[in-house]
Amino acid sequence: MVQYHRLIVHHGRKEERFRVSVEEVGSLKKAKQKFLSFLFLSILSCCFIMSPYLFGFSTLSLLDSFVREEEALSSYEPVLAPLCSEVSNGTICCDRTGLRSDICVMKGDIRTDSASSSLFLFTSTNNTTNSEKIKPYTRKWETSVMDTVQELNLITKRSNKSSDRVCDVYHDVPAVFFSTGGYTGNVYHEFNDGIIPLFITSQHYNKKVVFVIVEYHDWWEMKYGDIVTQLTDYPLVDFNGDSRTHCFKEATVGLRIHDELTVNSTLMSHGNKTIVDFRNVLDRAYTHRIQSLVQEETETTTTTHDSKKKPKLVILSRNGSRAILNEDLLVKLAEETGFTVEVLRPDKRTEMAKIYRSMNTSDVMIGVHGAAMTHFLFLKPKTVFIQIVPLGTDWAAETYYGEPAKKLGLKYVGYKIMPQESSLYDEYGKDDPVIRDPDSLNDKGWEYTKKIYLQGQNVKLDLRRFRETLARSYDFSIRKRVREEVPNLFVS
Repeated sequence: MVQYHRLIVHHGRKEERFRVSVEEVGSLKKAKQKFLSFLFLSILSCCFIMSPYLFGFSTLSLLDSFVREEEALSSYEPVLAPLCSEVSNGTICCDRTGLRSDICVMKGDIRTDSASSSLFLFTSTNNTTNSEKIKPYTRKWETSVMDTVQELNLITKRSNKSSDRVCDVYHDVPAVFFSTGGYTGNVYHEFNDGIIPLFITSQHYNKKVVFVIVEYHDWWEMKYGDIVTQLTDYPLVDFNGDSRTHCFKEATVGLRIHDELTVNSTLMSHGNKTIVDFRNVLDRAYTHRIQSLVQEETETTTTTHDSKKKPKLVILSRNGSRAILNEDLLVKLAEETGFTVEVLRPDKRTEMAKIYRSMNTSDVMIGVHGAAMTHFLFLKPKTVFIQIVPLGTDWAAETYYGEPAKKLGLKYVGYKIMPQESSLYDEYGKDDPVIRDPDSLNDKGWEYTKKIYLQGQNVKLDLRRFRETLARSYDFSIRKRVREEVPNLFVS
């Protein structure tokens, strides 16, 4: 389950700040009116002299209010200050200005000591011992999960050849230290909190970097090894499981993160990379394995010419909560519309390359809001992504998947269900606040959202209403295919 309750609380604070801004504007207007009245009744000439200033002040105040409103409602992305962009040899620099993560950079004689969860930076100066502490995980604001993340000690010490730890493994390339603890195990968090920030932090090294993982899991490397090999030429280091002393000349501890499932090119310090560049990494990661899968299928199955011509629609199916109760009828309707339909039911054991292949070859993807929507990253730009939005999940669906999908260049459609399409309608009745006013329940806290709208709700689509969405998606897919094929006609 995607953990987004802290972000919703933060969002609420943004709205509160917006209300304060509006009240400030109102008070400014009242003050201005009284002041103008006083001036008019007392000294008319001064009124003429002062009016340009007064109106100018009013305009500036209103503009300032709009600026503060924009700031309050804007995405809370960290600003990459040049604080640690240039680090002197023998020093530790920590950038703690980001709301999502801390970043520390070390340069010099760096040596690991996993037993004490420490990185030592040995220097020849007489400076006293300096230390920093950091949890290398990208949910800094969420104390409940950060309390479970292992903390690292970064310690500067004067070198003493007789007592310094001896290097067991010397690396001639930099290191990036990060944790696969926290919410790792949930595909949304694995990409949002880990894989994409790893790309952001390390891509400028051009694979000449060693990844050192705190709270390492064998299954994580097995699951994401294909992606990792596109970011580094070196084997992963298990920080806790490898007791040897690893030595580096440079190390970045922690990962940079921009926003939900995205890469902000304006925040990239080395080149204007975007989320499309990250998706290109995925393409390269899975190409070889997909070619093998295609070869295997070619040897065992025969694909008809007719099925190749039909647009492909993939339904990401859910078990348990937020399932589509009439999924079989949805499949039938999609086929009647003209699609070739694939129902995909991925679990933790499903090979990522197989999921990628299904998504990458689709024209339309349909799924109910939840962590599995993270797989929109596997869709080609201009693919239709239909996210079914259950009651009470509007903000989360748009924030975590809708907006990022648009940044990837997808044709995003948020299908907000009607109350009658939710299983909660029959359970609570049309007049209950659960149905009438989901925001009032969400305002009570994460536990209400989770219990009622995430764990306690299923969807039964009104297929007469959904038919129009399918028809438009089909038409869009056909037109896109025609546009793609026309240049090929001239080439041939």
